[in-house]
Amino acid sequence: MMPHYFNQAARKKVNGPSAAVIRYDENGGSPSVVAQGSGALGKRIIELAQQHNVHLEEDESLLANLLDIDLGDSIPPQLYSVIAEMLILIEEMEKNY
Repeated sequence: MMPHYFNQAARKKVNGPSAAVIRYDENGGSPSVVAQGSGALGKRIIELAQQHNVHLEEDESLLANLLDIDLGDSIPPQLYSVIAEMLILIEEMEKNY
């Protein structure tokens, strides 16, 4: 059983950076997890996102939930409101740039 850290800063210090990538198809599909990782892989995901000007959202509790989802699986309905807020924020940012 993997330990769950309540102190996210301590978790990050031990494991290195973590990242999860979600994809949302506007044609009716639900958002799904398409990449995730910690340590060197998490760092590489973050670097690639920055290189391609992909918006990064830093939300430790959301990240912890996304890391628990298997690759390719849909986001559970309990997280829809958080994901929707993120997508609205990104859309507003894209309009302004």
